[in-house]
Amino acid sequence: MAASLREVAAKAGVSVRTVSNVVSGTAPVAPATRERVQQVLDELQYRPNFAARQLRGGRTGVVGLVVPELSSPYFAELAGLFVETALERSWTVLIDQSGGTVDGERRLLEGSGRRVLDGLVLSPWALPPEELSRYAGGKPLVVLGERDPHGVADHVSVDNVAAAHAVTTHLLATGRRRIAAVGVQPHLSNGTAAQRLLGHRRALADAGLRPDPALEVAVRTLHRAEGVRAVEALLDSPHPPDAVFCFSDQLALGGLRAAAARGVRVPGDLALAGFDDIEDGRYSTPSLTTVAPDKQQIAARALQCLADRVEGGSTAAAQRVVVPHRLVVRESTAPAAG
Repeated sequence: MAASLREVAAKAGVSVRTVSNVVSGTAPVAPATRERVQQVLDELQYRPNFAARQLRGGRTGVVGLVVPELSSPYFAELAGLFVETALERSWTVLIDQSGGTVDGERRLLEGSGRRVLDGLVLSPWALPPEELSRYAGGKPLVVLGERDPHGVADHVSVDNVAAAHAVTTHLLATGRRRIAAVGVQPHLSNGTAAQRLLGHRRALADAGLRPDPALEVAVRTLHRAEGVRAVEALLDSPHPPDAVFCFSDQLALGGLRAAAARGVRVPGDLALAGFDDIEDGRYSTPSLTTVAPDKQQIAARALQCLADRVEGGSTAAAQRVVVPHRLVVRESTAPAAG
C-alpha cells in the first residue's frame, strides 16, 4: 500500500501542507525541514499520484527531455544532470530520443505523451525555427543548442564560435600550422558544425593563415568510426596536418585510434583536440584536450526557464541564455618538437 501525504507528515512531525510543498517544490521550505521530510519520503517509498496532482493543480511534476541520441556520451551525461537537477525540485524527467530527424522531433512534439508534461526541453537537429514556433504557444518549451528559435521559446546554448576559436588558437600556440577541422556536417542544418568551423577559420585568420579546404573534413556523424575514417584520410593526403581539431570528443577518440594504428605519435607528430569533455577523453592515452561546456549549467538554466513559466506563470519574452565553457588542455596537444 503506497504511503499517503498524511502518513509522511505524521512521521516527519510536520503538516500535510509542508510535505506537499516538499513534493511539489511549489513553495519554500526550510532546508532542515525539507531534509527531514525527504528522509521520510524515501523511507516510506512515497510516490506522487501524478493524475490526482494534475486534477488538483493542473501540474504533474513531470517534464520531458528530448535529445537526438542517447548513445552519445555527451547527451547521456547531460540527461543524467537533468535528472539530478530536476530532483532538487521534486520533478521527474521523462527522456526520449528523436534521432535528430524532422519526423522524430515532430513526433515527440506532437505526441499524446506531451499532455502529461508540465514542460519540455528539446535539443533539435532538424526542425526549422518557424516550425518550432508552432509548438511554443502551448506548454512551456526550452530549446537547447544552436538551433536558434528566434525568440519563440527560451533558448540555452554555448558560444560555439568562441569555443572553437579557443581550441584552434591553442593549437597554433603549440607551434602547429597545418590544422585540420574534422566534423563539418553540410547535411545538417542545426548550426553546431557551422559555428565551430567559423570559430576555427577566424582563429586561423587572426594568425595570418588561410583556411585550406583540403583540411576541412566532412563527416556523417560525430562518432568514433567517422573520426577514424577522417584522420586516416588526412594522414594519407599529400600534405598531412600537424594538428586536428575534432568537433566532438568521439571523433577525436577515433582519431587517436587511427594515429596509433599508423604509428603516428600524439602529440609528438600530431596534436589532437576534441569538444564536449566526455569522461572517456579524461582517461584515454594520451588524455584528450577538449572544450568543456558547463553541462551542469545547461541543465540548471534550462530547468529554471521551465520553472519560471510552469510555477511562476511567467509570460515574459523568451530568454536567450549562453552558458560558459572552458578549454581543458591535456596530454594530446603538447607543444610541437622544436
